[in-house]
Amino acid sequence: MVNYNDGTVTKLRASDGLVLGTFAVGHSPYAVTFDGANIWVANSQDSTVTKLRASDGATLGTFATGKTPCGLAFDGANVWVTNYWGTNVTKLRASDGTNLGTFAVQNNPRSVAFDGASIWVVNDSSSTVSKL
Repeated sequence: MVNYNDGTVTKLRASDGLVLGTFAVGHSPYAVTFDGANIWVANSQDSTVTKLRASDGATLGTFATGKTPCGLAFDGANVWVTNYWGTNVTKLRASDGTNLGTFAVQNNPRSVAFDGASIWVVNDSSSTVSKL
């Protein structure tokens, strides 16, 4: 669970919601995704994404993205990040956070999903969806 106002995320036990830990990330965390071993957190006001080890919340890295990251998706090898004020998405290699490119989409990309073959991006201001 992201805690937008205090720069943390909280780990909850799925069976009963018990708080298992709260971990510091960047400024104004907005979204999370899971890559099978790690939690990725979009820090909307820092233009970064933080990678946390899911088992214990240890910070494994913080990686630069575009302006105002707010949506995340994992495609099996990479984490895709929507950059709301950047009209683009950033592709980060999940193993080490290396930036593999920035791809243009329409205005104000917010949400992103992976369907097994393509990345789909919802563009708020243009009321469109981009397929990558």
